[in-house]
Amino acid sequence: MPEYLYENHWTPPCCMKALRETAKHVFQILDDLDIRYWLEGGSLLGAARHKGIIPWDYDVDIGIYLEDVDKISYLQAVKNGGGVTDDQDYVWEKAWPHEGDYFRVQYSSTNHLHVDIWPFYSRDGIMTKDFWLEDHKQDKEFPEHFLLPLVTLEFEGMQVKAPNNHRQFLELKFGNGVIENAQYPQPNRIQMAKVEEEN
Repeated sequence: MPEYLYENHWTPPCCMKALRETAKHVFQILDDLDIRYWLEGGSLLGAARHKGIIPWDYDVDIGIYLEDVDKISYLQAVKNGGGVTDDQDYVWEKAWPHEGDYFRVQYSSTNHLHVDIWPFYSRDGIMTKDFWLEDHKQDKEFPEHFLLPLVTLEFEGMQVKAPNNHRQFLELKFGNGVIENAQYPQPNRIQMAKVEEEN
């Protein structure tokens, strides 16, 4: 079994490097355009715990105001489907219809490590969207006041936008104590692999 798995990393170091570069590229574009975005889900959790990507994660999640999608030429070009490659060879695309109503930025046409961009809109002070992932308990509505104002957190050496009171936001999404109680997904896999290697 690869050594990085014993270190509670799911993604090989070379791929993690590509994911970091993709995230930095996307953040730079969104910041240059003054887009209202924020770290979402496990990526916000990673910022709170590690000041970056959770060691066992394999993507980066960003929320964005739906009204801001058309301010980003790459997203405007793909919102009805398809993909476009930018001037640094990152691939911007709309997710497949069965996957959900969101966008994805891949490291390249051959390396699919990616940043997911989830559009939300405000309805009566609640941030919502039209598609939900049933197997992601953290994929839920939340009060817009968490985004008014947005703040910044350190993430992979950058200051990126995040909900204010990120602890309360994360506990709303994941449950109490989520920042302190890190849990490697499927820890039994690591234990089983160690036992097998010892035998």
